[in-house]
Parts: sequence; structure tokens; C-alpha cells
Amino acid sequence: MQVTAQDVAAARSAIQSHVVRTPTVPAPRLGEPLGVRLWLKLENLQFTGSFKDRGSCLKLQRLAQAAEPPRGVIAASAGNHAQGVAYHSRRLGLPAVIVMPKATPFSKVERTEALGATVVQSGESVTESYARAVEIAAEQGLAVVHPYDDPAIVAGQGTAAMELFEDRPEPDVLVVPIGGGGLAAGMALWAKHIRPQVRIVGVQTELCPSMHAALRGEAPPVLRTHTLADGIAVKAPGAVTTPILRALLDDVVLVSEADLERAVQLLAAQQKVVAEGAGAAAFAAVLARPEQFAGREVAAVVSGGNIDRRMLATVLLRGLERDGKVAKLRIEIFDQPGVLARVTQLIGASGADIIDITHQRLFTHLPPRQAELDVVMETRGRAHVDQILLTLEAAGFPAQLL
Repeated sequence: MQVTAQDVAAARSAIQSHVVRTPTVPAPRLGEPLGVRLWLKLENLQFTGSFKDRGSCLKLQRLAQAAEPPRGVIAASAGNHAQGVAYHSRRLGLPAVIVMPKATPFSKVERTEALGATVVQSGESVTESYARAVEIAAEQGLAVVHPYDDPAIVAGQGTAAMELFEDRPEPDVLVVPIGGGGLAAGMALWAKHIRPQVRIVGVQTELCPSMHAALRGEAPPVLRTHTLADGIAVKAPGAVTTPILRALLDDVVLVSEADLERAVQLLAAQQKVVAEGAGAAAFAAVLARPEQFAGREVAAVVSGGNIDRRMLATVLLRGLERDGKVAKLRIEIFDQPGVLARVTQLIGASGADIIDITHQRLFTHLPPRQAELDVVMETRGRAHVDQILLTLEAAGFPAQLL
């Protein structure tokens, strides 16, 4: 293996004054319903919102301190590595170019540019963006900063484990998201060094399980990068990281899009932690497979919080819909004066708050003298919705939950 626990310790000394020492906090409201003693390592509290600050800091410091520093640096990233490189490049006086996939959320592009980097959007995935970055590097004489397949990056990311084990020295299980494997490899090196019996579980998405396949010696399935966890949707596992993970990981768990969505929702609602899809992946694994973690002390890494605000709003509202806190009813009425007011009065009297209402006369199977109302409302939950449906039915307004 090209990186050791001693390299991680040396990285800590080099970068600790330039990155945030993030807390490891208890999460009983999330863990107790699952039968797990859960702790969260909050890397979303780094300056740029993710663990990527750590590896970028170490790599760029080494480049800046070289006998012949490069003219500038270039990186390929879907967002978090981009911001880490941009932030530390500006701090160290190195011009930075970042190549990002075309579908990268605008918020991540904007934040990267705000940190002083020049952004080029090219390719459908990070792998394709990296190929373009290598071309630009050759054209302009820039140093390439790989997002994960570099010993300095791996050692820097591993410093998160040093902090975690200082705060919570004896976890039974460490759960870490895996994209290219830099964070998982670095943290695993230190975790197994300090506590050999700790079980280390990596997490990938069902849509892009590249490392899961590589560690099993399997041909990768069709890999799709359009996932809520775009930060770990990496098609090509690292040559540096894969041997480390093959030696040190105990398991790799795959999570679905529904698992990720629910994890983002619960972290925000119950723990007041904003996590992007990739950042919520470790908790998603615990949430989806509690039987694998029940009765144990589990530390899960919240690796980043750079979720697009519109996506966060969508995910949270969909969670309210699943809980019945926001509901949409389709109600049949006679199309005559006073009926609409009667329906809204019944719903209001039941304690629900109407958000939106649509009166539909044309696109319906009902007779011409009838119409449909689509009503979106806030409620107290599923039981409250059922009560409203019964109230409307009793008043002569057949209704269904959409």
C-alpha cells in the first residue's frame, strides 16, 4: 500500500491549522429507533462544506513548497474537490482551473468560481471531466490534483479518522461513503491502526457501485452518475485506494435512491444537519440495514453538506408528503355556486391548512354538471388525512388521496 497510518499522522501535523477540526456528535434521536448507538462525524462543517478540504490542503501545500512550484493547478470534480482545491489554491497563491461535469448543480459551480477558480464544464461524469483536465494540464503546464488517487490526498482525508477516534475512541463500526475511495482508504488506515478490531463498512449507491464491483473482482455493471449522491458517483476506482480498501474494508453496502433521500430528510428533521446525498450515504446504510448495526456503537461520517437548495427543498417536501404532513386530495363536487366554499369550510374546520386548490371541469370523467377539486393541504399526519376524507364523504363529497 502506498499510504500508511504514519503518513496520516504526518498529514495531521501539516494541515491542522488550515482545516476545521470537525466534531463527532451523538445522534440518539436517529440511532435509538434503529437499536444503534449512533455518532456522526460532521465533515459538512468544513469551510467549503466537505472533507475534501483535508486532502486538497495537504497536496497543494506540498506543491507550493516544492523546489519548483507549478504555474498553477487543475482538478476535475463534481463540486466538493473543486471547492477544496479552489480554496487552498487561493490561500497558497496558486492559480486553479476546475473541470466539472456538464450536469453539475449551478450552486457548486458558483461557489467554486467565488473561491477564485476558473471553471470549465466538460463531460457527463467526473471520469470524462478528468480526461479533459489532463489535456488542459498538458496544454497550459498545470499540475493535476486528482480527487482521490494520490497518496497525499488519501493521507489528508485520513486525518478525519484521527479526530473521530480522539472524540470517540472505541466505536464498534465505522461507516464511510465511497466514491473513488480517498476518504474511506485514509480513514481505514488510521482506524485499523488505532483499533484493529473496528469493523469498517463502505457505502456506495446502487446506481454507481464501481468500487463494490472492483473489490469483488467483478466486471462493473452499467454505471449511472445521475444520482442524489453525485459526489460518490465515480466510475473508475483508484489505483492507490483500491488495494487499501481491499485489505482493510470489512464490507461494502449499496444504498438505493430512496435510502439516500430518507437519510437526507431525517438528518435535517431530527438532527438539524444538512447533508448532501453523498454526505448522507453512511447514515443511509445504517437506516436501510439496521440489523447489521443493531446493539453496536456506530460512527457514521457525514462527508459533505453541499446540496443544492432546490434539491433540498424538494427532498424535504417529499418527506412531508410521505409522512402525510402534506397531502393532495381529489374531491368530486356538483358544479354550482356555494359548493367550493362549503368544501373549503369543511377542510378548514377539520384543522388542515389549504396550500393550493384547482377547480377542474374539462379533463374529467364526471358528468357535465359535476367537477373535481384538487386540494393540496398541510395536515397533522396520515390519521388526520383519513379523518378529513371521512368528513368529506359524510358531507356528500367523495374524495381520494392522490
